[in-house]
Amino acid sequence: MTSNTIFFDFVCPYAWRGLELAQVLRKAGEQQFTLKHFSLVQGNHPDNAGQKEPVWWLTDQPGDAGERFQKSSLLAFLAAVAAARQGEEASWEFSLALFRAVHEDKKSLDEDAVMAAAKAANLDMDQFAADRKDDDALRASLRSDLAESAEIGVFGTPTFVLPGGEAAYYRFENLTRDLETARQWWKLYGDVLHSGAGIATIKRAKNRPAKKA
Repeated sequence: MTSNTIFFDFVCPYAWRGLELAQVLRKAGEQQFTLKHFSLVQGNHPDNAGQKEPVWWLTDQPGDAGERFQKSSLLAFLAAVAAARQGEEASWEFSLALFRAVHEDKKSLDEDAVMAAAKAANLDMDQFAADRKDDDALRASLRSDLAESAEIGVFGTPTFVLPGGEAAYYRFENLTRDLETARQWWKLYGDVLHSGAGIATIKRAKNRPAKKA
C-alpha cells in the first residue's frame, strides 16, 4: 500500500484532528500515512515573506529563543524526531499523546507535556533521553522535513500529500475517531482533489462558518 504524507505542527488544533482521522484509517489497515513536520512559525515568519525559499529556519534557532510558539514547537518537533527513532508506532503514539495533552486536555506544550507523552507512548525512556541529546542530528532530520514542505509549498496544517503528488491543506473544525466517519471525510478530500472541476480553493463566507460538533 502506497503511503500518503501528512505535514503537521503540534501547535495546531486542525493538525491534531487530521492526525486522529489518519490514525483511525491506518489502524483499520485502509490507508498508510507518513508523518512529516511543518513549522507554522517558520512559514509565517516575516523574513520569509515573498521568498522563493526560506531564509529564516526554525532549525537554526536556539531552543530558548523567540516567542512562545517558536520555543514550544521546536521543543515538540525535536522530541518527536527522537521518539521516531523507536519506530513508526512509537512515533504515532508519541505524536498523538502530545497532541491530545495540548488540544484535548489543554496542557501547555512544554517539557512536562513532552515527558508525559513519552510515558503514555510507552517509549524506552532511557533511549529517549539519550536520543534527545543528539541535537545536531535531530535538527538535521527536522530540517529535511521543513525543506520538503517548502518545496511542496505547504502553508498550513494539516496538509496531506497523496501518492500521486496531489497536496492540499484540509482544515478540520471537528474531530472524529469513528471509522465510518473517517472514511467519508477522507473520501471527500480525495474527491475534491481529483475533481475534474479543478477545485483550487473552498473557503466559507465569514458569516456562514462551518458547523462544529
